Amino acid sequence: MHVTSKSGRKIYIPDDKENKKINAGIKADPDTYEVEDFSTLRKAGRPVSSNKKDRITIRLSKDVTRYFKSTGPGWQTRINEVLLKHIKSH
Repeated sequence: MHVTSKSGRKIYIPDDKENKKINAGIKADPDTYEVEDFSTLRKAGRPVSSNKKDRITIRLSKDVTRYFKSTGPGWQTRINEVLLKHIKSH
């Protein structure tokens, strides 16, 4: 059976016969399982940090962003560290 969402997307919903085949496949596969209780799953995304930060928009020169991005993941944190060092030294 197909249903249409409010956005116009067609969603296929399996009938009982196909649903039984799907569930049998889940039971037969040792690497998967059907979730019974979603409250036991961990939340997606980053864990809440004890070090809260403000979300802002800032314009930096391309040279600055190119340099920090070239140093790999965590480049925004490194910019923050440079700014903190500047604050402490002035």
